[in-house]
Amino acid sequence: QVQLVESGGGLVQAGGSLRLSCAASGSGFSINTMAWYRQARGQQRELVASLTSDGNRNYADSVKGRFTISRAGKTVYLQMNSLKPEDTAVYYCNTDTGTGPRRVVSWGQGTQVTVSS
Repeated sequence: QVQLVESGGGLVQAGGSLRLSCAASGSGFSINTMAWYRQARGQQRELVASLTSDGNRNYADSVKGRFTISRAGKTVYLQMNSLKPEDTAVYYCNTDTGTGPRRVVSWGQGTQVTVSS
């Protein structure tokens, strides 16, 4: 039983910054991986950034050097700097928790990010 609540989306001009937050809650679980995905209109959903429990980070080529994923307890953040219009999308939080038969993949509802030129 894991619930994800996202916040921080909005409208920003090109070159600006936003920070997305995702809080995970529920009864006693361990986190294997936390990640952010995004889906632009007419595009496939893509992995933006991920963070494993041992501290390994991965980023999509399109956001390297501009976005940073981090974690504090059971909250994951995505700091987005130097935003571009092509970053406009719905951003989704994702977690992989538990082991064996209790392993669960959970998704947030999504938050809209719009970047104007």
